[in-house]
Amino acid sequence: MGVKQDVQKPLDRLSVALADEMEAVNVLIRQKMSSRHAPRIPEVTAHLIEAGGKRLRPMLTLAAAKMVGYGGPYHVHLAATVEFIHTATLLHDDVVDESRQRRGRPTANLLWDNKSSVLVGDYLFARSFQLMVEPGNMRTLEILANASATIAEGEVLQLTAAQDLRTDESVYLQVVRGKTAALFSAATEVGGVIAGAPQAQVQALFDYGDALGIAFQIVDDLLDYGGATETIGKNVGDDFRERKLTLPVIKAVAKADTEERAFWSRTIEAGDQRDGDLEQALRLLAKHGAMEAARADALDWAAKAKAALNELPPHPIRDMLAELADFVVSRVA
Repeated sequence: MGVKQDVQKPLDRLSVALADEMEAVNVLIRQKMSSRHAPRIPEVTAHLIEAGGKRLRPMLTLAAAKMVGYGGPYHVHLAATVEFIHTATLLHDDVVDESRQRRGRPTANLLWDNKSSVLVGDYLFARSFQLMVEPGNMRTLEILANASATIAEGEVLQLTAAQDLRTDESVYLQVVRGKTAALFSAATEVGGVIAGAPQAQVQALFDYGDALGIAFQIVDDLLDYGGATETIGKNVGDDFRERKLTLPVIKAVAKADTEERAFWSRTIEAGDQRDGDLEQALRLLAKHGAMEAARADALDWAAKAKAALNELPPHPIRDMLAELADFVVSRVA
C-alpha cells in the first residue's frame, strides 16, 4: 500500500473557487498572530502556518457558508478561528508526541523548545476565542468552544488508550472523533449556522465534516505504515515508535495468536522496541490484511460523507466537496 501522487486536483479546484475568501482568511491570520511584546509568538506561529499546509479546515468553513448562500463577512473570522485552533493543537501535539518533523520540516519544539511551543499554542487558542466572538453569534461560539474541549478530551483519552491492547475499534473511533473529526465537523457546521441555513442542512454539514474527518484520520494512520517520508511530511513508522494503537494495529491485534500478541505487548504496551520490530509489525499487518481492512473502513466513511451532501442544495462547491471525500481516501492506493 502506497501513496498516490496525482490526487491534488479536487483540493486545488476548491482552493481556486474560494481564492478570494482564503486570501482574506490569510490576511486575518497574519494580523492576529502578531504580538507587540513577544516576538517569539509570530516566529513560532509563522514557522507552522507558513509551512505549506493546505488550509483544509478553514476551506471547509468557507465552502459550507458559500454553498448555502451566505453573503456576509463573518465566515472569514470563523475560518481563521478554525485554523488557529488547528495550529494550536499541532504545537501541543508535537510536544506530547516528542515529534521532530511536521509537514516535512523540523517541528517548532525542536527548533525552539517545548515551553515555547506550549505557550504559543496557548496564545493561539486565546486568539481563536477572540476571533470566534466577533460574529456575535452564540451558536457558532458554542460549536467552536465545544469542539475545542472535545479535541482536548480526545487527546487525553488517546494518552490512556493508545498503549493498551484492550483498546478496540469503538474506543479508537471515540479518540478519532475527538482529536480529528470534531474540528472538521465544527468547521462545516459553523459555515451553515452563520449563513442561517435550515437545521436539516446544518445537520448535513455536520455529518459531512464528521465522516470526512474520520476517513481523513484513518488514512493518516495508514500512511504512517505505508507512505513515503517526503510525501506524508513525517517519518514513516512514527506511530509505531510512539506506541500508538491506531486502526491497522488494532485490527492486527484482534487476529493475533499468542506469539503475535506478545510482540505487540512488548513493543506497544511495554515500549521495548528493537531493531527490526517495525519490519515485523509491517509483516503482521500484511498477514492479517489489516491495512486493506482499515482502508475499506475509510472508504465507508468517505461514502457516508458524500451521502450527507445529498441534503444540501445543488452547487458547484457541493460537487467539489464530494470529490474531496474521494480525494481523502485516494491518498492510499
